Amino acid sequence: MGRAFEYRKAAKLKRWGNMARTFTRIGKQISIAVKAGGPEPENNPALRTIIANAKAANMPKENIERAIKRAISKDTENYKEMVYEGYGPFGIAIVVETATDNTTRTVANVRSYFNKAGGSLGTSGSLDFLFDRKCVFKVNKKEGIDIEELEFELIDYGAEEIFEEEDSIVIYGTFESFGKIQKYLEDNGFEITNGEFERIPVDTKEVTGEQRASIEKLIEKFEEDDDVTNVFHNMKNPE
Repeated sequence: MGRAFEYRKAAKLKRWGNMARTFTRIGKQISIAVKAGGPEPENNPALRTIIANAKAANMPKENIERAIKRAISKDTENYKEMVYEGYGPFGIAIVVETATDNTTRTVANVRSYFNKAGGSLGTSGSLDFLFDRKCVFKVNKKEGIDIEELEFELIDYGAEEIFEEEDSIVIYGTFESFGKIQKYLEDNGFEITNGEFERIPVDTKEVTGEQRASIEKLIEKFEEDDDVTNVFHNMKNPE
């Protein structure tokens, strides 16, 4: 097993504890996908994947349909995806992904969270060297599937690592291979239950228990903000 597997196993990424916040986040992603590629899932691969993510999060069908309708109305907000990078306490690198209709508000909030925790907001791209951006898919296991054969086949489509996780298969690939891997999975009858991008730290930084608590408090502050969609860091997780 490689780095993606170890990262996924160790990170134990905190689930969005608030269902309403989860639906708000997915609703924004639907809006962005619809405006970029249209409201028909069969003609919009990005929208198909987000709908799969919505179903995995138990978002009701009516909410999904309402989000799509709202996205094509003239009165809807225009959401913009923005990434903010900075250092939290004890030199931990943090990348904050957002979807916002007001970048002035969002950057002010993000800067405030960093500053109050004793960290600082950096410039765009300043932490790129500390993270590898990967695409990741989670699909339901199919009967008779050989993981090694599937991995061998998907290498040509940009996959780098495949492993089993309970009743699912998890596929990590290069950032650029998202569309090719998605098409292969759909063409070969795999049910995609999740598809997204992750930033995997190139190296992780050791912290004490007390330091971890301080950093996790800052991460929670980011996650409580409705404009924030993902938070990544390079803090080493406990064994």
